[in-house]
Amino acid sequence: MEEICLKAGKDCFAYIDNRRDAKGKYGYDFWGIIKNQFENEEQFVKWIKNKVSEKLLYSKSEQFPDFLFKTRKYAGKLICGSLLELKDSKGGSVASFNSTLPTKYKNLEEIDVINGKNLVSRIASIIDGDLSPENGYRNFERRCFYLVRTHAGKDDKVKVSVVDGSFFETVPKDHLIYQMFLNILRTHLEKREIKISSDTLNQIEKALSYVTDQTIIAASQIIEKASVRPRLRIMAEVHSEGNPHSSFYPEISERSINLIIEASSYEEKFAKVISQKIPEIDIFTIHHKRNGEHVVFQYKF
Repeated sequence: MEEICLKAGKDCFAYIDNRRDAKGKYGYDFWGIIKNQFENEEQFVKWIKNKVSEKLLYSKSEQFPDFLFKTRKYAGKLICGSLLELKDSKGGSVASFNSTLPTKYKNLEEIDVINGKNLVSRIASIIDGDLSPENGYRNFERRCFYLVRTHAGKDDKVKVSVVDGSFFETVPKDHLIYQMFLNILRTHLEKREIKISSDTLNQIEKALSYVTDQTIIAASQIIEKASVRPRLRIMAEVHSEGNPHSSFYPEISERSINLIIEASSYEEKFAKVISQKIPEIDIFTIHHKRNGEHVVFQYKF
């Protein structure tokens, strides 16, 4: 799937996580455009090493996300800069989210805390150039998309979709996080056969309702007298109703490529542009039981 993204995205990326394979396997030099601004490779390396370690230029960094698109400016506002995370599975389920909770939006500050380092934002700021010093560059909300493939390697069953993060974020992230901690507490109480009053539980729930910031949760914690700094990484598995490739959505057919976006984001002019470029595209809606209508642009092969 990385090769598909590289060929389709061309020079639109501000960050690629696996820069090693991009160049070594697919002949895509992430730093190519910037290199062209210098007379030779030596000048480029001398300039870039003050910003990014030379050994990281063509590494597989294992950071979130897999791809980050370039930021642009329109009518005085920063736009674009979307995230794209790859989810590849040999079965029918969506691969687990091992780095973070899937959401509709994320910003660079949140990404840095989730990763525990600022490599993604540093590289993105280099590529985005003059836009990176702009006010709000690090905290403007960027759309999240997920490139999902199921039944990989099975030509008769494979499904591929670019899915809007809204499809997975069926309840607000803040609510999801504190309810998770509340469920953990309840399970411990049941296991130890400890009973507490409803009033006490309500007070605990109210207190936990303030524990909602994933950037704080994911940050390393300093514990007095502890020789380690623990940090929590929240992972997530997709419920079958949140899997666009499951039997809940028979409209997403086998051997198809789909773009799935929230209905509120749909614009007629957007559909016209796609239809003009790919006349074979089918456009229809599916109903997400937990999150309403979504528009699907489907190409069958």
